[in-house]
Amino acid sequence: MATRMQQLAQPKPDKLRYPDRRSVYWLDKLPPERTASITKIVSPTWEVSERALRAVPSKRLCSLAQPRAPVAGWRPDHLLLAPLSRGSQTAVASSRICQLAQPKRGQVQEGSSCRPADKLLPTTHWTSKASAHTELLATPKHDHPKFEGGRSVCWPVSRAARKYVATQNLLDLSGPKERKALFEGYDPYMVSRAARSATPTPRIKELCLPLPRKCSSK
Repeated sequence: MATRMQQLAQPKPDKLRYPDRRSVYWLDKLPPERTASITKIVSPTWEVSERALRAVPSKRLCSLAQPRAPVAGWRPDHLLLAPLSRGSQTAVASSRICQLAQPKRGQVQEGSSCRPADKLLPTTHWTSKASAHTELLATPKHDHPKFEGGRSVCWPVSRAARKYVATQNLLDLSGPKERKALFEGYDPYMVSRAARSATPTPRIKELCLPLPRKCSSK
């Protein structure tokens, strides 16, 4: 006879008639378990019917099967390296073209990082000559006769400036501006002297009266 410990070690019986069918693809049995380690792809194949094998396409179907022809004005793309004509291959450049083909070389300033002047290529000699007005405009401007040059960063302070004593008004102006709060020192019940001695105009007296239509006669 089995002991109490052995009875408790036995699994409980499954009394459910059907398994849990939470998935819509399950019917009355569990889906088959996958035994392979990877998924195999099966290509779908179907048989062609005998009528499809013996079918003859119509003229409309044959016309739609033809590739679309290009536009009437279409031309094929040009080649990247177009062949040169014999005239271009045997052409001789003129002196003017050789002159324009030379690179421009500017004057090298002192202390620049360019190569020295002895290694520069010879510049092109221009045949045209500048006019007198152009040479006048190219002349740099001279300094004014009264120009004394740049002022030194440090200059001596005069004796009067060193012994000067600021006035009280200057001290008040040099101090920062005192800013008060919005209603600091404001008395809403205080009436100014100008308001107490003011005399209302006839128009103000007229506006102070109530409207006649709102006045009730007693």
